[in-house]
Amino acid sequence: MSIERHIVVTEPDLLRLSRLLVSQATGRNGRECDELEAELGRADVVPSREIPANVVTMNSRARFVDQDTGEELELTLVYPRDADLARGRISVLAPVGAALLGLSVGQSIEWPLPRGGARRLKVSAIVYQPEAAGDLHL
Repeated sequence: MSIERHIVVTEPDLLRLSRLLVSQATGRNGRECDELEAELGRADVVPSREIPANVVTMNSRARFVDQDTGEELELTLVYPRDADLARGRISVLAPVGAALLGLSVGQSIEWPLPRGGARRLKVSAIVYQPEAAGDLHL
């Protein structure tokens, strides 16, 4: 899905996502949960107030550039219940959602597409990050 890279996750996001993984353990999202668990397992975990403002956290809205087409997209990383692809709200349990968590501006991911090929996205900007905005309850 993605190349090995350094990612940072907040303590509250780790706690909430760990609870999500436990609640999904017997569900139909096994592979997606495994991918998210792998991402969390290699993340540096920091208090919310110490997360750099250029990092994708839960409920962050970020701009990405497709490195193959030059297309720009803006996505918000959300919990599964809030996902709405038509509104650019991608679930953290989607393969690309798990890969986006913890990325910082300038980092890239590559993931395989369902029908073959791969897509490469580079984080170009963080439009909104709850922690930077002082919205620590999100």
